[in-house]
Amino acid sequence: MHHPLRLEIKQTLLLAGPVVATQLAQISLGFVDTVMVGRLGSEALAGVALGNTIFFTLVVLCMGVLMAVGPMVSQAFGAGEMEPMGRSVRQGLWLALVLGLPVFLLMWNIAPVLRLLGQAEPNIERAQAYLRAIDWGVFPFLGFVVLRSFAEGVSQPRPVMVITFFGVGLNIFANYVLMYGHLGFPAMGLVGTGWASTFVFWVNFLVLLLYIVRKQEYGAYRLFERFGRPDGHYFREIFRVGWPIGASLGLESGLFMVTVMMMGWIGTTALAAHQVAIQCAAFTFMVPLGIGIATSVRVGQAVGRKDSEGAQWAGWVGIGLAVLFMLGSAIGFWVVPRPIIGLYLDLNNPANDEVVVLAVTLLGVAAVFQVFDGVQVSAAGALRGLKDTRIPMLISLFSYWALGLVCSYVLGFGLGLGARGLWWGLVLGLGSAAVLLSWRFYRMTTRKRVEG
Repeated sequence: MHHPLRLEIKQTLLLAGPVVATQLAQISLGFVDTVMVGRLGSEALAGVALGNTIFFTLVVLCMGVLMAVGPMVSQAFGAGEMEPMGRSVRQGLWLALVLGLPVFLLMWNIAPVLRLLGQAEPNIERAQAYLRAIDWGVFPFLGFVVLRSFAEGVSQPRPVMVITFFGVGLNIFANYVLMYGHLGFPAMGLVGTGWASTFVFWVNFLVLLLYIVRKQEYGAYRLFERFGRPDGHYFREIFRVGWPIGASLGLESGLFMVTVMMMGWIGTTALAAHQVAIQCAAFTFMVPLGIGIATSVRVGQAVGRKDSEGAQWAGWVGIGLAVLFMLGSAIGFWVVPRPIIGLYLDLNNPANDEVVVLAVTLLGVAAVFQVFDGVQVSAAGALRGLKDTRIPMLISLFSYWALGLVCSYVLGFGLGLGARGLWWGLVLGLGSAAVLLSWRFYRMTTRKRVEG
């Protein structure tokens, strides 16, 4: 079947546009939290940096497993099979409950773990208080991932985008009320932003659930029939496809979490500068991540149609679009770092001078790893569309931990480069993943091993 480049680019952009917007809206929750907490001072910012990193590292592990719903739905959609889509959603929601419980318990009791990891006691206290507030949002966060994967799998991502943007506005309002004490609520400081996030996660999940239940077009998929009866076969299939995705994402986010811990060893200034720089990088990363999700759907739908050439086109177009965007954001980080950092910290406050100088340095390094990050996440998305998840997991293990983490430690502490050295280690890990995942997709598609 002939798939002209121009047509594939158009179809990918039509799907990726709302998905990217959703990703940007989701990361805006963290952006808003960081900006508003930054007004409380660098100590509060360091506490949220630690707590927020732990929260997202743990939920990303679960989110990756649940992202298996996406390729299962998209392949069934491409094949025109209705019933498997409903089963995938139902079992995905059951799996969200099973995965969420241990995460809830771990975050509720994280303080002893942070002490073992050598974190400063004031930062531990702030992070634990923040996590006990946001902990109650774990279950709706994961449920939203399942419902979102279904909507995107059937090429209807716009409702998810609208709901997520509504959540951003709601988060700003809830932060204002709970952090600073308005409308009769006490001023909770950084704990208030945890409760605000929990509130937003519940609202987003319930609104999307209500939309899907009430939309007549989705009735044919029988999404919630026999919800009270877990289906062992589909439950295991989602877990089989999903656990390597979760492990891959967990290995990458775990690398960043360990980097935060090592920043804590250096000091509060390094931790605060890292939080600012990583928020900037995470914000731009949402675009190739959204492109990667759309690429996974496009590849999966082509596989469902048994269209090998279409799967190839979809994968390489997604990777190319991600690279183009990240080249642009890298230039921005390199040319105008101070105005970007000024979104998070008051540049005119002498108390922030050390943090600002270090954050500028780290953004310079981030400019380099932007492109690698875009390639690896879009290539991983293309491979998910093929349901190829185990080898990418091993690639992540090697790239992020055997290479990236070791190099971070050696450069940061062994060679005395400090925070800058830790970030150059991240560059090496992401570069390795980008090359190996792209090569894996090339091998899988040129051998015509596109399987459902």
